[in-house]
Amino acid sequence: MRKTWVVCLSLLTLILFVPASSVAQSNSQTDSIGTPRFTTDSSVTTAHADQTTTHLTHIGTSSIGLGGKAAKTLGKYRATLEVDSNFNKNANGTAPARVPSDHVPRPGGNAVTSSNPGFSGFRGITNLDQASAGTGAYAGTQFDLEPPDQALAVGNGEVVEAVNSAIAVYDPLGNLLSGPTPMNQFFGLAPEVSTATPPVFGPFVSDPKAYFDTDTQRWFVTEVILDVDPSTGNLTGTTAVLIAASSSPDATGTYNVFRLDTTDVTGTPDHAGCPCFGDQPLIGADANGFYISTNEFPLFQAGFNGAQVYAMSKTALAAGTMPTVVHFSGLSFLPGLPFFSVQPATAPPGGTEESAQGGTEYFLSSLDFASTLTNQIAVWALTNTSSLTAATPNVQLAVDVIDSEVYGQPPLAQQMAGPTPLLDLLNSGFFGKLRLEHLGLIASNDDRMNQVVFANGNLWSGVNTVVKTPNGPTRSGIAYFIVTPSLSSGSLSAAIANQGYVSVNQNSVVFPSIGVNTSGKGVMTFTLVGGNYFPSAAYTPIDAVNGAGAVHIAGPGSGPQDGFTEYPAFGAPVSPRWGDYSAAVADADGSIWLAVEYIPNAPRDIFADWGSFVMHVTP
Repeated sequence: MRKTWVVCLSLLTLILFVPASSVAQSNSQTDSIGTPRFTTDSSVTTAHADQTTTHLTHIGTSSIGLGGKAAKTLGKYRATLEVDSNFNKNANGTAPARVPSDHVPRPGGNAVTSSNPGFSGFRGITNLDQASAGTGAYAGTQFDLEPPDQALAVGNGEVVEAVNSAIAVYDPLGNLLSGPTPMNQFFGLAPEVSTATPPVFGPFVSDPKAYFDTDTQRWFVTEVILDVDPSTGNLTGTTAVLIAASSSPDATGTYNVFRLDTTDVTGTPDHAGCPCFGDQPLIGADANGFYISTNEFPLFQAGFNGAQVYAMSKTALAAGTMPTVVHFSGLSFLPGLPFFSVQPATAPPGGTEESAQGGTEYFLSSLDFASTLTNQIAVWALTNTSSLTAATPNVQLAVDVIDSEVYGQPPLAQQMAGPTPLLDLLNSGFFGKLRLEHLGLIASNDDRMNQVVFANGNLWSGVNTVVKTPNGPTRSGIAYFIVTPSLSSGSLSAAIANQGYVSVNQNSVVFPSIGVNTSGKGVMTFTLVGGNYFPSAAYTPIDAVNGAGAVHIAGPGSGPQDGFTEYPAFGAPVSPRWGDYSAAVADADGSIWLAVEYIPNAPRDIFADWGSFVMHVTP
C-alpha cells in the first residue's frame, strides 16, 4: 500500500516586529565608468522584511541504505522542475542595466594545464547510477533527470555526494560505502514512479544540498519536495524543503527527517500567487544556527516572490528536536526588485565563526536584476543567532550593498563536436519520426551568487559572467569576490579584499564553487567546455593575495553533452541544461574536496550521459 507524507506545518505563527525601512535609494550618482547607479547609505541598512516564526514537522527517520541497481526501462525520463534558469528577477520589468554593454569584462585568460600536483579524484554519481538506484520497492522506479545538481559534504573520514535524486557515501579513496540510494527512499517517501500498471507516482524531489557540521558532528541533507497526485503525477500545490539531520557522526547511520512548509498560502504566511515552492534551497551554518534560503515561485502562475530566508537552531536539529524557525520574506532592493539567491555561508572545520552581535551568519547575493551587466553585490548579516535556541528567537537581518567588478548575464557555451548516440538515434527515426536535430549549446544559466564560505575573516564566492576572451566572441567566465565584512557598534559594512575573473581563451568555464581552509588557501571548481574541450571537471587554486591561478583539468570529458533536455523531440528548451551548481568544501586537514559535472568515459543509458567527478586537492 502506498504511503505519502503530506504534513503541513503548525499554524502557530507569531509576528515579530522589525524596522520597516527598505534598502534606501540615495541620490543617483555616476561611477567611474560613467553609469548612473544607486548606492546605499553609509550606515547599515536594514532589509525590509516580513518576519514570522513557525515550527518544523518531524516526519520520521531514514538512512542512506545499501543501494543497488535495477534494470533500466525505455521511456522513463523527466526534466527537473526548473524555473530558475530563466526566471524574471525583475518583478516589475523596469530594472535598468547598471553598466553599458561595451563594458563586458575582458580578462586576459588563465593558463590551462593537465598537471595536478597534490590531487586525487574519482568518478561520482552518473545519470545511469541515479536512474538505476534503488532496492526492494524502489528498484526500477527512478527517472532519468537533467540537469544534474550537485551536493557534497565531507567529515569523519566519509564523503557524501548527492546528485538530483540519488545519494551515496564514499570513503576518501572513492570506495562506495553506501548507496547510490534514491532520495525518495532516503527521505521515506513513495518511489518516484512505481513499476505497476498503471503507474503510481511519488513526490517530486530535486535540488539537493549536503553539509557536515564539525561543531555537532552531524550530517545535514536538504531537498525540495513537491507533492503530486499519485494517479496522474500532477502537482497538488503543497511543497516543502526536507531536512535530514543525522543521529551520529556516521553518514551511513540514521537520520531524523523534518519538513519545512514552503507553500506559503493563508497562515504559512500568505504570499502573492501561492501556492508556491522554494526553488533551489541554499544552506549554511554558523556556531548557532542552520540556514536555508530559497527563491519563491508560484506553482500555477507566473511570478517571483523573491528570496526567502529561514533560520533555525543547529543544535536542536542535531538532537532530533524541532526548533522554532524564523522566516524572512519581502526582501526588496527597491520596490519591485526582490532580492534573489541570498547565499548563506559555511565555515571550514576549525575556522573562526563570527561571534559579534550575539553570533552572526553572513550571506552574499548578486544584484543583476536586469540580466545584463552590473557592478554591485550585496553583503548580509543575520545577528543575534545565539537566540535561535529560544522559543521566540530575536534575530535581525541587515544588508549592505557594495561596489564590485563588472559581471553579467553569461552566454550559452559552445561544445566540441563528438559522439552523440542519442542524437544519432533521433535522426535515424528510432523514436518513430525522422528528426533533423543537431548538437546544442550548453546553458550557463545566469549570474546568481554561488556557494559562500566564511574563512580567514573573508567571504568567498563567485558567479557565472559574460567575458570577452582575447581574439574571440563573448564566452562564459567566472567573476569571483573575496569580501571582508565588519560589524562595529551594531553596524554592518563590507569591502572587497580581492576580486577577479577566471576565463579560458575561446572557451567557457561555468558554475563555480570555492572551498577555503582556515589558512585562507582555497580551490575553485567549475566545468570547462568549449570548441577545444568536451565538458570537463576543472579547478584553480585561489587565495586573497594572488587571486586565481592556472586552470587544472582533473576530469577530462569524453564527449559532448548528449541528453534528452538538449533536443526538441523531448520537449527540450533552446539549449541543453547543465548542472545548476557545483560544490566545494574544506576537510579538517586543510585539503579541499570538490565535485562538478562532466561527461565521463563510463556506461550511459539512452537518455543522458552526464556524470560527476569528485576531486581532492591539497592547496
